[in-house]
Amino acid sequence: MYPSATSPTAPRTGAAQRPPTAAIRRPGPKPPLPARPAGRVEAPGFAPRAGADRLLRPRAPQPAPAVERADPAALAAPAVRAALAHITRICPAFSPRQVLREDSRHILVTGLIGRTAVVAKCLAPQPAQSERRAVLVERFHREVAVYRAFVRHRPPVRMPRLVAADHDRCVLVMERIPGRPAALERHPANAPTPGEVRAVLGSIRALNLWRPPTDVFQQPLDYQLEISRFHSIGQLTDRDAGDLRQLLYGLAHTAPQLCHGDALLSNILLAPSGPVLVDWEQAGWYLPGYDLAVLWSVLSGDTAARRQISQLAQVGGTLARDAFLVNLVLVLMRELRLYDVPGAGEEQRIMIRRLYDDAALARRAVRAAVGTR
Repeated sequence: MYPSATSPTAPRTGAAQRPPTAAIRRPGPKPPLPARPAGRVEAPGFAPRAGADRLLRPRAPQPAPAVERADPAALAAPAVRAALAHITRICPAFSPRQVLREDSRHILVTGLIGRTAVVAKCLAPQPAQSERRAVLVERFHREVAVYRAFVRHRPPVRMPRLVAADHDRCVLVMERIPGRPAALERHPANAPTPGEVRAVLGSIRALNLWRPPTDVFQQPLDYQLEISRFHSIGQLTDRDAGDLRQLLYGLAHTAPQLCHGDALLSNILLAPSGPVLVDWEQAGWYLPGYDLAVLWSVLSGDTAARRQISQLAQVGGTLARDAFLVNLVLVLMRELRLYDVPGAGEEQRIMIRRLYDDAALARRAVRAAVGTR
C-alpha cells in the first residue's frame, strides 16, 4: 500500500511498517485543515499539476489562417477584369487574390470561396476569331469534359477537385492544392531529385494503368496525320516515315492507354500528399508510353531518370517498346518545331542541339526495332 501524500515522511524501501499505537501517538485536537479556494475540488493525495488553471480556462478563439494579399494592380488589367466577370457569373462568392498567370492563351487567378482556396482558369480574350482561337476553345472544352468525367470516375492520381465550370464562356474553377511545380521551365536545367522523379513516375504509371470507361475520353492525337505532317515539312525523311508507319501497322490491335497528354514537369505539382497533375486539356487515349515519352524528352540532363523511363516503357514487352518509340519520335519532332526558330539565344541553341541528338538516337532505335520485327 502506497503511503499517504499527507504523511510527513515516506517510509524507506524495505523498512517494516507498524500500525500506530496509543503509546506512540496520543490523541489530541486535530489541526485545522487549510482553506481551499472556492469552486475548486481536489482529489485527496494528488497535488494539482502545474498549469492546470490554464487547461481549465476556456480557449481563446484561434485566428483565421493567413491568406494572400490581393494584388490590385494585376487584378485591374482589362483582360483580367473581363475574366473575373465570367468567374463571378458562375461563382458569385469568388474573392480574387492574385493573378498566377496571364499570357496569350490562359488567365489563372487565385482566390477564395468562403474559406476554400481555389484557382480559376479562363481562356484569354482574343482580338478576332481565328484558327488558333478555335483550337484553344476545343482544348478548353476537352479539359472541362475531363474534369467532369473525373467527378464520376475518380482517377488513381491526385488532381484538383472541380468546383464549377462554364463550358460556353471557357471558365474552370478548381480547388487550389498547396505545392510547388516540379520544374518551372519546359526543359529544366536542373532536374528534380531522384525521389521526386520516382514519385512522378509512380503517379504517371498509376494513371496509365487505369481503365475508365472508353466512351469518356477521346483520342487527341492522329498518329498517321502527325507522321504525314512532319514528313511534309522535312523533319522526317522518307525512311523515317516508312519505319514509323511500319511500327504503327504492327500496333494496330494494341489497346490504347489513358495518358495525361502533356506530362511536363511544369504541369506536376509536388505537394505534401504527393504529385498533383494539372492542365488536363490533352488527356485521352494514346499509344502506350506517350506520357513517358514526354518526360524522357524534357529530362535531357538526368541520365538516371531516362534509364528508369526506358525500363518502364519496356515492361510491357516488344509492342510496348515500339509504341514508346513512335511516341518519342513524334514528341521530339514537336519540340524541335517549337524551339528551332530564328533568333534563338545561346541556351536555346544548346537545347536545340540536344534535341537533334535525341532525335537521331530515337531514329536509330526505330530502325533497330523495325529490323527485329
